[in-house]
Amino acid sequence: MVAAEPSGDLLAREVVDAIRQRAEDVEIEGIGGQELASVGIASPFDISPLSVLGFAEGIRAYGTVVKLADAAADAILEFKPDAVVLVDSWGFTLRVAQRVRTRAPEIRLIKLIGPQVWATRPGRAKTLAAAVDHLLCMHEMEVPYYEALGLPVTVIGNPALSRTIAGNGARFREAHGIVHDEKMVLVLPGSRKSEVARVAPALVGAARRIRDALPGVRIVFSPAGSIMKMFDEAFPDVGEWAVVQRSPAERYDAFAAADLALACSGTVTSEVAMQGTPMIVAYKTGWLTWALARGLLYQKRHITLLNIASDDQEVVPEFVQTQQKEELIAEKALTWLENPAELARQRDAQRRALLRMQGPGVPAAEISADVILSIARGKSV
Repeated sequence: MVAAEPSGDLLAREVVDAIRQRAEDVEIEGIGGQELASVGIASPFDISPLSVLGFAEGIRAYGTVVKLADAAADAILEFKPDAVVLVDSWGFTLRVAQRVRTRAPEIRLIKLIGPQVWATRPGRAKTLAAAVDHLLCMHEMEVPYYEALGLPVTVIGNPALSRTIAGNGARFREAHGIVHDEKMVLVLPGSRKSEVARVAPALVGAARRIRDALPGVRIVFSPAGSIMKMFDEAFPDVGEWAVVQRSPAERYDAFAAADLALACSGTVTSEVAMQGTPMIVAYKTGWLTWALARGLLYQKRHITLLNIASDDQEVVPEFVQTQQKEELIAEKALTWLENPAELARQRDAQRRALLRMQGPGVPAAEISADVILSIARGKSV
């Protein structure tokens, strides 16, 4: 299992759990983070330098990516697996796949979550088809890009929608002294270092404005574990006027407890929607990355999956790049918080968008586990 970022690390751990439930005679090693480590799979090196964001940032990190791809290939060849599962993280996992294919072509290579060819750079489909033996993808709309290239594809659905753990909002509120009729705003500032620098300041500022305008509102911050230390260092006073939720065990409880979430765009938006919590999304990347994406690469008007799945219409409000301003985010949030009917309408709109994103109906990790085991055992899928 090769996972280079927190969302991929979580999915890798879920797939490992599903594989182990199906087969006792499977030996698994991997390259990943805290999630894989939690199930006894220790990474041979630290993957945190791979959590980069954007084109320009990727160029600056290119040397690190190449170095770690070399190290990953070395570790894989030493282990001599029947199959390698490359989770998300396009730039890194592609390089790992190419190195393994060159040095040990007998090893079966499986890509778990493909590049967003439906949104940007459709030519990546050809690159991927030449590098791996099978693709496990999220959406039916991805399949035509690979069919003509002869790459076998299995649709697994959105993994976030398979995480149907119902959060206990009442339990979270009781644990943190938030009474049931107090309004609660949850702030999700991201999972990458670059997001702490570029997105978190606007979300923190918006949260402070909301608290100042509505003193009875309780603010809760929930930084990803991967950036917790950096968040604390960047915003040392947040704990003086808000709750900072630190326990992974409370993750879904916090989502369910909130009346409204302010979220950095990413996998977490689907998870929040699954808990029935209305949200507002923010995002900002480097200007070179933004210019290239908008001018040449990105084919969609929106960045949040719920919006893209809704025929590229804005179901979830997005404050992106030049519009990512704390005053605009706070203004929208206050409009909703002061009007329960608006929150109810948003909750219903997100529910309808989620229905459009549903996959085969079986958890993504379970579908993935079945395919991976078949390929590792030399069977056709």
